[in-house]
Amino acid sequence: MKIAVAMSGGIDSTIAAILLREMGHDIIGITANFKTGIPADRNNPFFSEKSIEDSRAIAKQFDFPHFVKEISDDFYHLVIDPFCREYMNGRTPNPCTHCNPLIKFKNLLEYALTLGCEKIATGHYSQIKISGKGRYFISRGKDPVKDQSYFLYRLSQYTLERVLFPLGDFLKSEVRDMALKRNLSIAHGPESQEICFIPDNNYSEFIGKMMGTEPPPGNIVDREGNILGRHKGIHNYTIGQRRGLGIAAPHPLYVIRINAGDNTITAGFSEELETEGLVAGDINYMKATSMDDIDILVKTRSTQQPVPAHLIQDGERVRATFVEKQKGISPGQAAVFYDNDGGVLGGGIIEKGFNAG
Repeated sequence: MKIAVAMSGGIDSTIAAILLREMGHDIIGITANFKTGIPADRNNPFFSEKSIEDSRAIAKQFDFPHFVKEISDDFYHLVIDPFCREYMNGRTPNPCTHCNPLIKFKNLLEYALTLGCEKIATGHYSQIKISGKGRYFISRGKDPVKDQSYFLYRLSQYTLERVLFPLGDFLKSEVRDMALKRNLSIAHGPESQEICFIPDNNYSEFIGKMMGTEPPPGNIVDREGNILGRHKGIHNYTIGQRRGLGIAAPHPLYVIRINAGDNTITAGFSEELETEGLVAGDINYMKATSMDDIDILVKTRSTQQPVPAHLIQDGERVRATFVEKQKGISPGQAAVFYDNDGGVLGGGIIEKGFNAG
């Protein structure tokens, strides 16, 4: 089978390509070029120019063709600009959940098909399965720490039918061992990061550069509206944040609400972060075609262990009521719903958390 492998130059995509090659498949490598409009930083090991160079060298070493796909414009308009605008509006987006269906598994897949490939493979630590009803779905990978199913919940049936995840049934330690046995210099390379285009994790500086402006300072208030202090722009804060508030208080204070309308941050105590459930919209169905009145497991952050909840369909939205209250429910983040076997039923974008009354 002729298979394209989306390559970043890192250990995961490299081993994915090598495994498929050793299985006898006809492999080509594709690396995305998305550097236009992004502040260049050669010290970032995932900067696209370095990714292209490293991927090209790997393809040459293992004797398979390598191509570069220009995606700069789409990457800016579909991923970076919405990311920045969400933060400017007081929400906390996850760009990876949008990049995967709109860029990696769309632009690169379409390009792979034009090159005569039947499928595209990546180094994601997740698995693809087929339900008894014939629906393709993502399932959690073997490695519970590296599992990336959360980021893939928006993939379509069309895409899933044409994707391979060669590393889904391996632990990260096993993948590093494979690289060592093959004497690859990247065996001890750095881990890829969640947001590849912000290497230093300085969101506010990046957003200011990309948007040409920053949200102004404003008030930090309590639930009653009493002014507690001043914030440095709402894009510097996320729900649940404790550090950086600059408020002297007898007990730790956390960000419990961000209001872009009046440019305020509401601070409160830890227990004020607790919510009984969430409302999510922009729903994508994967293993399920309906999520009404079912018990599920839900993740509201990529690093969270799934927690039990009950789903009710509410028009084009779903309401998830947790079995136990949860903290840090952030509008703009993804809520991904799983069954007990780790299969992704679907997911959506969190609009708000709620409590009874």
